[in-house]
Amino acid sequence: MAFNLYLPPQATTTPLHRVPVLIYLSGLTCTGDNCAEKGFFQHRASQKGIAIVYPDTSPRGLMIEGEDDSYDFGSRAGFYVDATKEPWSKGYNMYSYITEELPKALFSSFEQLDSSRVSITGHSMGGHGALTLFLKNPGKYKSVSAFAPIANPINCPWGQKAFKGYFGEDQQSKWKDHDATELVKKYKGPLDLLIDVGTGDNFYKQGQLLPENFVKAAKESGNDKDLVVRYQPDYDHSYYTMASFADDHVDHAAKRLCNQVAGMKSGKSYDVQLNITYE
Repeated sequence: MAFNLYLPPQATTTPLHRVPVLIYLSGLTCTGDNCAEKGFFQHRASQKGIAIVYPDTSPRGLMIEGEDDSYDFGSRAGFYVDATKEPWSKGYNMYSYITEELPKALFSSFEQLDSSRVSITGHSMGGHGALTLFLKNPGKYKSVSAFAPIANPINCPWGQKAFKGYFGEDQQSKWKDHDATELVKKYKGPLDLLIDVGTGDNFYKQGQLLPENFVKAAKESGNDKDLVVRYQPDYDHSYYTMASFADDHVDHAAKRLCNQVAGMKSGKSYDVQLNITYE
């Protein structure tokens, strides 16, 4: 496995200055290269002084039978869980990798990074990962946001296939333990969350993402006070969409990482795009 790391100018031009970190989790079929090359996070990150980490999406080269047979399970599709079902449990431990192994490698190798200031974001499968890792580890990440997240995997084909393969069909409790819609129902604490979903996204139309289920669960549990879900008219599932709104997501993280006021107005928006004002 490999990852990409973007260091902003502040990490190299200011002696002894440590910069905060935003972890970006990629979606199905991706590696750590795709968003680093197409997501356009570096623009605002350089202005805010935030490092961006782009991890891979699964282990590589384990030679498990069937791991390369489909785009939505196995290679490039680790779903940010620790598999418990053989043979996947021998190496598909993406939850532990992102929360434990990767941070140890990062902060021991790059003294420019501030381990006390870390946020998380992601796209699609990676949006699922960002939401679940944040909700399962209160206080570990300063903020969370997501593009087109798989927000209710136990009720969509992608999630059902992955969880059946990694956990087993009879392990429904493990399924729910990695489902953001289930986790938000019992989450305690502030949930300052930004989600962008394109109304032209075919996977949204097919019921793979189900952000409306997450919103409903957040409202019913009282966790929607600072929840902003923006349905962007006609935008799709591509990196063009992410590049269009990358600045907003870096700004969202900067509010917590840098103690700066982001340009985006706060408030709820479940069905319309918010107006954006930059200072």
